[in-house]
Amino acid sequence: MSAMPTKPKTPKVKGQGTKDKPWQLTTPPGTSEFVAYRDPSADPPALVVQVGKTELRYHDRAVEDLHAMLLAHGDWMLLGSADEQKPAAADTVEAWGRAKTNPVKGWYGLKKGLRGRFGMYLPPVLEALGLAEVEHNPRNNRMRALGKQR
Repeated sequence: MSAMPTKPKTPKVKGQGTKDKPWQLTTPPGTSEFVAYRDPSADPPALVVQVGKTELRYHDRAVEDLHAMLLAHGDWMLLGSADEQKPAAADTVEAWGRAKTNPVKGWYGLKKGLRGRFGMYLPPVLEALGLAEVEHNPRNNRMRALGKQR
C-alpha cells in the first residue's frame, strides 16, 4: 500500500522580502545561501538577489509572470540554471526567463553580464511565497506552480 501524497509545505523562510528584512533563501540544490527582496521604487521595479558580494536584479514582475507561465504549463518544469554567457537548455525555467516569447520579450535579468541564473534564484522566491513547489536534489531540479492565477 502506498502512502497518500502529502500537500507541499511552504518552507519557513526568514525575512519579509524587503530591503530591511530580505528573505534568507537557499538555492534549490542547497549549496548556496542568498538573500532577496523586492524593490518597487527601483526603475524598473526589481527583485534584488544578493549572493555574497554579487548583486543580481530581475524585473520584479518575473515572480507573477513565472507563476502564470507555470500554471499554464500545468506540470513540472526543469530549472536549467545557466550563466548569461552560456546557452540555456530548451524547455527550462532558465530558457523561458530569457526567451523573446515571454512577457518582457527577452531577459528578465536587468544587469548585462549578470542576467542569467534565473532558474537558480527565482524558484526559491516563488517557493517562499507559496506560489510553487521546488525540488531540492543535487542536480536536475524541477518546479511546478501551486495555487491559481492571481
